[in-house]
Formats: sequence, C-alpha cells, structure tokens
Amino acid sequence: MKIPKRIANTLINALKGGVVPRIGLPYVTVGRSAEIDALLHDVDMIAEGGASFRFITGKYGSGKSFLLQTIRNYVMAKNFVLVDADLSPERRLQGTRGQGLATYKELIRNMSTKTKPEGGALSLILDRWIGSVQQSVLKTSGLSLTDPALAPLVEKEIAAVVYALNEMVHGFDFARLLTLYYRAYVQGDGQTQAKVLKWFRGEYPTKTEAKQELGVNIVITDDDWYEYLKLFAAFLNRAGYAGMLVLIDELVNIYKIPNAITRQYNYEKILTMYNDAMQGKAQHIGFILCGTPQCMEDPRRGVYSYEALRSRLAEGHFSGEHKDLLSPVIRLQPLTYEEMLVLVEKLADIHAQLYDYSQIVTQQDMADFIAIEFARIGADTHITPREVIRSYFINDFFTDHCKTYQKRPIYWLFDSGKKNGFKALIYLHRYQRDLLARMRTDYVHEQQERYRTQLSHLADALEHASGADKVRLTKQQKKLQDQSRELQTYEEKIHHLADQNIELDLDDGVKVNYAKFGDVLAKIK
Repeated sequence: MKIPKRIANTLINALKGGVVPRIGLPYVTVGRSAEIDALLHDVDMIAEGGASFRFITGKYGSGKSFLLQTIRNYVMAKNFVLVDADLSPERRLQGTRGQGLATYKELIRNMSTKTKPEGGALSLILDRWIGSVQQSVLKTSGLSLTDPALAPLVEKEIAAVVYALNEMVHGFDFARLLTLYYRAYVQGDGQTQAKVLKWFRGEYPTKTEAKQELGVNIVITDDDWYEYLKLFAAFLNRAGYAGMLVLIDELVNIYKIPNAITRQYNYEKILTMYNDAMQGKAQHIGFILCGTPQCMEDPRRGVYSYEALRSRLAEGHFSGEHKDLLSPVIRLQPLTYEEMLVLVEKLADIHAQLYDYSQIVTQQDMADFIAIEFARIGADTHITPREVIRSYFINDFFTDHCKTYQKRPIYWLFDSGKKNGFKALIYLHRYQRDLLARMRTDYVHEQQERYRTQLSHLADALEHASGADKVRLTKQQKKLQDQSRELQTYEEKIHHLADQNIELDLDDGVKVNYAKFGDVLAKIK
C-alpha cells in the first residue's frame, strides 16, 4: 500500500495525538462496515427527499469521531452540504443566554461542501446557486449575458425557488433575504451581501438592527434556530444539492448541565428534531448526534431521563446481543482482535513508509502486542482503538525500536514519569534547537489544560454521584490529579532545558546526545 508522505504524516501525527485526521481515512479504516452501510442508507434516503435521525454512542476513543469523519467525506463527495458542531458549556441545543443560537452559529460557520470542505461555504453556495440559475436561463432563452431581458427571467427563476419556502415556518423572511442577496449580487453591492450573510449566520443581536440594515423585522434566536436549519435544507435541495447532514458531537455536555430543568429543555429540543425526522415533517435533512453510553442511558441525567425519548430509543426486551442497525441508536462495539491486528499492521506500514526505513516490527510482534492488550481485564468490552494506537506508538514501538537499534534509538521518547502524565516521540534527525520550546508551548501546556478541564468536569460529576459511580469517579479524579502534578514538575524541567537551546552533534553519537536531556527522556532498557 503506497501512500503520499503528506497524508502519511497527517495520519501518524493525528493518531498519535488521539485525534481524527481529516484526510487519509481510507488508508486506516478497519471494521465498522455495518455501521457505515447503515448511515449511508440514511444518506440515500435523505437524497430522495426523506429525513433521518441517529445517535452514535461509544466510549471515548471507540471511533465515534472517526465514523463521523468517514461519513463526512462520503456525503460531501455525493453533493451534500454538511454542517457540524461540538457542544460545550457555551453551545447547547436550548438555553437562556444564547447557547442554542451559539450552536446554530457554529453549524453555519462550519458549513462545508466538496469544493470547500474546511467550512465557511455559505457565500460560495449562494453565489453558485445564482450562477447556475443564470446559466440555466441563458441556455433555455438563448439570450446573451449582457441582454437587459436576462435579468427579469433570472429573477423569475429565483422567485420560483424562494416561493416554495414561503409555506414553511419563517419561510417568508428567509425567502425575502435570499431575494435581497440575489439583487445585491447582480448590482455588485458587496456590503448588502455581507449583511445578508451576517443575518443567515445568526449574528444580528436585535430586531431593531436587522430592521435598520436589511428591512426585516426578525432575527434568528435561541427558540427558533432549528427551524432555519430545516429552511436551509429545503433551499439547498432546490439550489441543486442532494441534501444537508447535521453532525453534532459531545452530547455529554448536555448530560453535564447541573440544572435538571435546563437539561429537560435540551432533551425536549432533541425530541422535536427526532419527531420531525421520523414523522416526515422535515425533508432532505439528516441528524447524527454523538455521545458516550453514560450520557445516553443514565436514568437520572442522560437522554433516557426524558421519558418520551427513552420510550422511543431504548432497546427492546428481545434484542439480546444482536446489533440492530435499523434502530435510531447505533452502539459502537469494540473492534475484534483480528480488526485491531489489521489496524496496527496498517499503521506500522505507514510509519515505515513515512520515515523511510525497513519495518522493524514483525507480524508476530504485532500479534503478540494485540494479544497482550486483549489479555487485560475487561479488554474484551472496554478496549478502544485510541488506546491501542497510543499504546503501540508510545510504549511498544519505542521498546522494540531500542532493541532493534541496540539501545541507540533514532526515535526518542520524552516521558514525564511513572504516572504517564505526558509522553511524546520525536525523530532524532529532525531535531532543532527550538524543539523543546515548541513542545512545551504546543503540547505540554495543551495537555495541562486538558487535565484542568477534565478535573473540573469530574468535580461537577462528583457533586451528583453516589455509590459505585462516586467510587469510580473519585479513583479517576486521583489518577488525573497525580498525572497533573507529575506534568507540572515535568513542565518546569522542559522549561529549564528549552531556555538552553541545546545543540546536537550527530557525529557524537546517540549516547552522548541522549545524555544532554537528562531525565526528561525515557530510560533506554
């Protein structure tokens, strides 16, 4: 399997960091074929004018984001528009201080198409729509682009598209803004176009300001932002796209809302979206919401705490261990031993290609590594791809590498200590004097912030936990506190060394250069 170095570098760096790469996924995709097929069936249904709604649940690192990215790449290639957002304390589905509107703004900001996959595609979509209408009218009428008779015909076609939206909730104002954008486009009025885009993005704070600048007496709010997603889906279909897919991750942030009434309002919004999709009230739109099993199934705080959702989503008594991929909830199961082995083999091959060396780990070594991972207590149900990938690159790879290079490694492992607060691999031949400074600011500080965030969330969860949950959370809290303290000490050591701007002389050999960094590097065994 030959892979371009740019893609290989992105894959290795992303996977080592525990995040999902935006490119190169087909090179490392393993398993999940049944789940992907089920979601692609939904995509086909959306393209035919239907709607879909799915939850994807799985442990942290089980592949939820990976699955979303795979679907994302597929639907954009199929002429879909995609919007996505991660929920957070500031972004919810419903709120009293603009949290619902903040989610809408994030979704529209991240609007993506095949030609603009990184987001920010709204203006491109509108311009492309107007251009396609003009080309269609030119073709059917035989007029030239400068003919004055062209503009009325184009506006008539534009009106036919927007008129179909009038019957939807807020459709009249939405259609009016589309028409205003078209006229500004024709007149070369970039200022008005920018104002219309600002309105579509939900950035007008008051009706007064919108009235003054655009002549419309309405703005998008916390209460009605979802209606505008449906309007966008209807418009996009009439503008030549197959449909719109809405991806919302980090559903756990609703589970973490301390106020029970506020949580219920958010679950009520989910119920509205679910009912619209299932009852045919929405068209050309699909929703995928992702979260952990706990944030779904917890009877006190999770999605299932809202009885109307629990009764619709909970598995039936006769489901047993069978996966029902027609169900609204897709529960990601751990990858099998064989799938994990294939994954590690692919990663080892990509790594060897990227750094241009003969593969030093044999297939038997990989099989032994996977066997060890699956031998851990509870691994058959709790092991995740993220854990295996990170364990392979950070632990087993370095150990095998040191043996192969007779304790003169060309990959160096920066290691904070026994608590595993921080680990990072570097390639000796790419070392530069500012590497430690960059590692400290870009990685160590980022990891410290992660620990602070996780500890804050745990503290909130412990306030409402009891029994076995409290014991488990307390144990997790102590582990993170130990790692955070270890990393604080490590950060001070890295800071001290970074200020020295250490130079390496490769002619001195690995042993001499390695010693310059003292105990911030892992011991070579």
